[in-house]
Amino acid sequence: MTTINLKDFYPWYMTDEYIEVSDEVAAELRASKLAEAAYAERVRYNKAYYSLDCDDGIEYSACVHEPSPQELVERMERFYHMWNALNSLPEIQGRRVDAHLILGKTYREIAREEGTDKSVVRRSVLRGLETMKKYLRKNL
Repeated sequence: MTTINLKDFYPWYMTDEYIEVSDEVAAELRASKLAEAAYAERVRYNKAYYSLDCDDGIEYSACVHEPSPQELVERMERFYHMWNALNSLPEIQGRRVDAHLILGKTYREIAREEGTDKSVVRRSVLRGLETMKKYLRKNL
Protein backbone atom coordinates (compact mmCIF):
# COMPACT_ATOMS: atom_id res chain seq x y z
CA MET A 1 0.00 0.00 0.00
CA THR A 2 1.13 3.50 -0.87
CA THR A 3 0.20 6.76 0.86
CA ILE A 4 -0.79 9.63 -1.47
CA ASN A 5 -1.80 13.23 -0.93
CA LEU A 6 -5.19 13.89 -2.54
CA LYS A 7 -4.31 17.59 -2.85
CA ASP A 8 -1.69 16.64 -5.49
CA PHE A 9 -4.25 14.92 -7.71
CA TYR A 10 -7.57 16.73 -7.14
CA PRO A 11 -7.78 20.53 -7.35
CA TRP A 12 -10.79 20.83 -5.03
CA TYR A 13 -8.76 19.63 -2.04
CA MET A 14 -7.39 22.76 -0.35
CA THR A 15 -5.56 21.07 2.49
CA ASP A 16 -3.35 18.04 2.65
CA GLU A 17 -5.39 14.84 2.82
CA TYR A 18 -3.39 11.62 2.99
CA ILE A 19 -4.89 8.23 2.23
CA GLU A 20 -3.55 4.78 1.57
CA VAL A 21 -4.24 3.23 -1.82
CA SER A 22 -3.00 0.15 -3.60
CA ASP A 23 0.21 0.37 -5.60
CA GLU A 24 -1.68 0.00 -8.92
CA VAL A 25 -4.01 2.95 -8.14
CA ALA A 26 -1.07 5.12 -7.08
CA ALA A 27 0.79 4.24 -10.31
CA GLU A 28 -2.26 5.12 -12.43
CA LEU A 29 -2.73 8.44 -10.63
CA ARG A 30 0.93 9.36 -11.20
CA ALA A 31 0.74 8.29 -14.86
CA SER A 32 -2.35 10.41 -15.34
CA LYS A 33 -0.63 13.40 -13.71
CA LEU A 34 2.42 12.95 -15.99
CA ALA A 35 0.22 12.63 -19.10
CA GLU A 36 -1.59 15.87 -18.21
CA ALA A 37 1.71 17.69 -17.70
CA ALA A 38 3.08 16.35 -21.01
CA TYR A 39 -0.07 17.47 -22.85
CA ALA A 40 0.09 20.94 -21.30
CA GLU A 41 3.74 21.24 -22.32
CA ARG A 42 2.96 20.17 -25.91
CA VAL A 43 0.20 22.76 -26.11
CA ARG A 44 2.48 25.47 -24.74
CA TYR A 45 5.39 24.53 -27.02
CA ASN A 46 3.24 24.44 -30.16
CA LYS A 47 1.15 27.47 -29.12
CA ALA A 48 -1.93 25.37 -29.86
CA TYR A 49 -4.26 26.87 -27.29
CA TYR A 50 -7.24 26.94 -29.65
CA SER A 51 -8.24 25.05 -32.74
CA LEU A 52 -10.19 27.32 -35.07
CA ASP A 53 -11.34 24.61 -37.46
CA CYS A 54 -13.03 22.15 -35.11
CA ASP A 55 -16.53 23.71 -35.47
CA ASP A 56 -17.09 24.26 -31.77
CA GLY A 57 -17.75 28.01 -32.07
CA ILE A 58 -14.31 29.22 -30.97
CA GLU A 59 -13.56 30.73 -34.37
CA TYR A 60 -16.83 32.65 -34.42
CA SER A 61 -16.38 33.94 -30.87
CA ALA A 62 -12.77 34.92 -31.58
CA CYS A 63 -13.67 36.84 -34.73
CA VAL A 64 -17.01 38.37 -33.78
CA HIS A 65 -17.39 40.70 -30.83
CA GLU A 66 -20.48 39.98 -28.79
CA PRO A 67 -21.94 43.34 -27.72
CA SER A 68 -22.82 43.94 -24.09
CA PRO A 69 -26.34 44.97 -23.07
CA GLN A 70 -25.06 48.52 -22.51
CA GLU A 71 -23.68 48.64 -26.08
CA LEU A 72 -26.99 47.35 -27.43
CA VAL A 73 -28.93 50.06 -25.60
CA GLU A 74 -26.54 52.76 -26.85
CA ARG A 75 -26.82 51.41 -30.40
CA MET A 76 -30.62 51.47 -30.16
CA GLU A 77 -30.61 55.06 -28.87
CA ARG A 78 -28.22 56.14 -31.64
CA PHE A 79 -30.49 54.50 -34.23
CA TYR A 80 -33.51 56.24 -32.70
CA HIS A 81 -31.83 59.67 -32.92
CA MET A 82 -30.63 59.07 -36.49
CA TRP A 83 -34.12 57.91 -37.49
CA ASN A 84 -35.66 61.06 -36.01
CA ALA A 85 -33.07 63.24 -37.78
CA LEU A 86 -33.84 61.54 -41.10
CA ASN A 87 -37.58 61.93 -40.54
CA SER A 88 -37.12 65.65 -39.82
CA LEU A 89 -36.09 66.21 -43.47
CA PRO A 90 -38.58 67.09 -46.21
CA GLU A 91 -39.96 64.04 -48.04
CA ILE A 92 -37.90 64.29 -51.25
CA GLN A 93 -34.67 65.15 -49.44
CA GLY A 94 -35.20 62.36 -46.92
CA ARG A 95 -35.87 59.87 -49.71
CA ARG A 96 -32.65 60.92 -51.49
CA VAL A 97 -30.51 60.72 -48.32
CA ASP A 98 -32.02 57.32 -47.52
CA ALA A 99 -31.37 56.02 -51.03
CA HIS A 100 -27.78 57.26 -51.09
CA LEU A 101 -26.60 56.39 -47.57
CA ILE A 102 -28.71 53.41 -46.55
CA LEU A 103 -29.44 51.72 -49.87
CA GLY A 104 -26.02 52.63 -51.30
CA LYS A 105 -27.25 54.07 -54.59
CA THR A 106 -25.15 56.55 -56.53
CA TYR A 107 -26.30 60.07 -57.28
CA ARG A 108 -26.67 59.10 -60.92
CA GLU A 109 -28.97 56.16 -60.13
CA ILE A 110 -31.17 58.31 -57.90
CA ALA A 111 -31.31 61.07 -60.53
CA ARG A 112 -32.24 58.56 -63.23
CA GLU A 113 -35.08 57.16 -61.08
CA GLU A 114 -36.44 60.62 -60.28
CA GLY A 115 -35.82 62.12 -63.70
CA THR A 116 -33.56 64.93 -62.45
CA ASP A 117 -29.93 65.96 -62.81
CA LYS A 118 -27.34 64.25 -60.60
CA SER A 119 -25.99 67.59 -59.36
CA VAL A 120 -29.45 68.41 -57.97
CA VAL A 121 -29.50 65.09 -56.15
CA ARG A 122 -25.95 65.58 -54.82
CA ARG A 123 -26.75 69.06 -53.47
CA SER A 124 -29.97 67.75 -51.93
CA VAL A 125 -28.18 64.88 -50.18
CA LEU A 126 -25.40 67.14 -48.87
CA ARG A 127 -27.90 69.71 -47.60
CA GLY A 128 -29.89 66.92 -46.01
CA LEU A 129 -26.81 65.67 -44.19
CA GLU A 130 -26.06 69.17 -42.92
CA THR A 131 -29.64 69.53 -41.73
CA MET A 132 -29.41 66.17 -39.95
CA LYS A 133 -26.15 67.26 -38.25
CA LYS A 134 -27.81 70.47 -37.02
CA TYR A 135 -30.81 68.47 -35.78
CA LEU A 136 -28.58 66.04 -33.88
CA ARG A 137 -26.46 68.84 -32.35
CA LYS A 138 -29.61 70.62 -31.21
CA ASN A 139 -31.28 67.53 -29.74
CA LEU A 140 -28.29 65.77 -28.18
